[in-house]
Amino acid sequence: MITRRRFMQMTGFAVAGLIIPGVPRRGHAAAQIAGLSDPALQPKFVNLVPDALSPAFKFYPKNQKKMTYVVSMGPSVMQTGLVDQNGNLLSTPIFGYGTPDEGFTWPGKTFEVESGIPIEVKWQNKLIDFWGAPLPHLLTSLSGQSVVDTSMHWCYSLHGYTAFSHEVDGVPVIPHLHGGHNIDIFDGNPEYFFSPGYAVRGPRWAAKDFIYENDQPAGNLWYHDHALGITRLNVYAGLAGFYFIRDAEDTGKADNPLGLPAWPYEKAYAIQDRMFKDNGELFYPAYPGDPFYEDFIIEEGAELPPELFPGGGPTGLAEFFGDHMVVNGLIWPKEDVERRNYRLHLLNGTDSRFLVLRFRQVPAGATDLTEAGPPLPFYVIGSDQGLSSSAVATDTLLFEPGARYDIIFDFSMVEMGSRILMENIGGDSPFGGAFGEELEDEDVFENRQTDRVMAFDVVLPANNNVADNFNPAAISHYSGNTQAVARVRKVALFEGMDEFGRLQPLLGTAEPATDYLGNPINWPDTPEYAAAGLVGQMQGAIGWHSPTTENPALGDTEIWEIYNATGDAHPVHLHLVNFEVMDRRDFNANVVEQPILQHNGTVGNGFRLEDIQVGAIQPAPEGAVENSPKDMVTALPGQVTRIKATFDRPGRYVWHCHILSHEDHEMMRVLHVGPGA
Repeated sequence: MITRRRFMQMTGFAVAGLIIPGVPRRGHAAAQIAGLSDPALQPKFVNLVPDALSPAFKFYPKNQKKMTYVVSMGPSVMQTGLVDQNGNLLSTPIFGYGTPDEGFTWPGKTFEVESGIPIEVKWQNKLIDFWGAPLPHLLTSLSGQSVVDTSMHWCYSLHGYTAFSHEVDGVPVIPHLHGGHNIDIFDGNPEYFFSPGYAVRGPRWAAKDFIYENDQPAGNLWYHDHALGITRLNVYAGLAGFYFIRDAEDTGKADNPLGLPAWPYEKAYAIQDRMFKDNGELFYPAYPGDPFYEDFIIEEGAELPPELFPGGGPTGLAEFFGDHMVVNGLIWPKEDVERRNYRLHLLNGTDSRFLVLRFRQVPAGATDLTEAGPPLPFYVIGSDQGLSSSAVATDTLLFEPGARYDIIFDFSMVEMGSRILMENIGGDSPFGGAFGEELEDEDVFENRQTDRVMAFDVVLPANNNVADNFNPAAISHYSGNTQAVARVRKVALFEGMDEFGRLQPLLGTAEPATDYLGNPINWPDTPEYAAAGLVGQMQGAIGWHSPTTENPALGDTEIWEIYNATGDAHPVHLHLVNFEVMDRRDFNANVVEQPILQHNGTVGNGFRLEDIQVGAIQPAPEGAVENSPKDMVTALPGQVTRIKATFDRPGRYVWHCHILSHEDHEMMRVLHVGPGA
């Protein structure tokens, strides 16, 4: 097996040399480990999927006139459909959104709001026990040890916060409305976190009550936790939910002007992947012997000092691929449907997995794809922040982590009694731009269960009282960003190593950094930066804590050129804005090693790009549909991906890779609009 470290040595990636895009893909499906749930033995397509758009599963304002909500994060126990070896249902402890009176759920209940009408949400951290004491994080190893890696740059490693711990002071959280167009203090930035009872508040914490102005067209947003360095664990524990904005055309009602299917023919599915212990508890790897530990620690040659990592952990790992597919908190569920058009809102809520979705007919009751028919067509009518420029007919959809897609599937094309499986032909490994063929060469996929997500059983009698009037020609809503361009900004994606030799995904610039006025941005003139050799104008890979380099002027429209100098695709997310995906081009560059100053003053390895040469326009990735207002984009290895956005609110936001394990380990940077960065 060729590791990333060995690949860099072979290609000159760690010294000046020409980029050679594409690391050989590594299979990450894990062999069965004692103490973990075996996905092959779990029931498939037995339980009905929870309805995230049901009126009973929505948050409603406490004060209808003022549109105020009170929502807490708290512990609960759910049944996810898991069973033990005797077929008995198991219970799974989770962290969820809800209220102490009504309980907490994974996913959290759905917000449904009107465009142009602000709401106020009081977020409360109720991750406490029966007596009111803060709870430690619920994720533990097979032996019951915490998986929280305190060596990473996280909430309680910040200056002035190291005396706190999740065991004593509780789990820090900060909700982020993903896709929201909000004032910065309400955006859910990672350093705005708070512990139970607001006893510990992040260095930029500002308010208990968040104002969401909803001054944007109808769209399928979502909310999830975003606390610094612990996002992957908090979201994994259950802290995520849907947030729908409706407007005069996309009303969500049966008489909407666009003829779109409305509830109960409109559904929302949060697709996630998980591992479970055989007692039903969530499992997340962090120790020797766990899945992915050998890939990212041993084979990469990382050296973890035993005084910091007793027994070899807990340590953050660069990626996570679960072996149980979960939809709305239930493993491999099903939906009973009529023979008619349904509107399906899809959310990729996984940590690292690029989904590639298809719909195929199988015999009634089938639980695998052995006798599946060919992929069936459907329409993509929208994505992250709204409806598309036109409905796109396809039978395959590439779907990056953090993204949302809005599709219409016509179940009348199949016979009554049929079963349709939602198939996933994306692999259990980092995505490099191709899919499908890599599965044939990996024996680890012999018993793969992640190739199927959920089932649709066409068994309900037709309700002829509700019209089925979908017309794809009615979708013509997005015209791109027509604003004049003030600046072309060159940013970059890198893979370096932290002070322990662990793989460390990084962001940075592909040009010397300048502020919103065009003035140079220099490395800080401090002994730490000078000792690392980081002097002069900033460029290349940069840690979260270093000065801000992405500093658009207020009101400016920019083209961002995202240079991917890694071997994997990355799902890039910008807060505040939506953007137009313009094109992708090949590029070559000299890759020069440079230090990366870590949050604790130690030094790791990073890179910078020099002598960049951009080539011809390349096609979009197979299965990508991008003709809508996006806040997520797949940046392929060895390519420069160009997006166009307008930065119309001042203040401090962030941009990052939405592989949660990446953003937690420094693949996130501040995005500051206007002065004050």
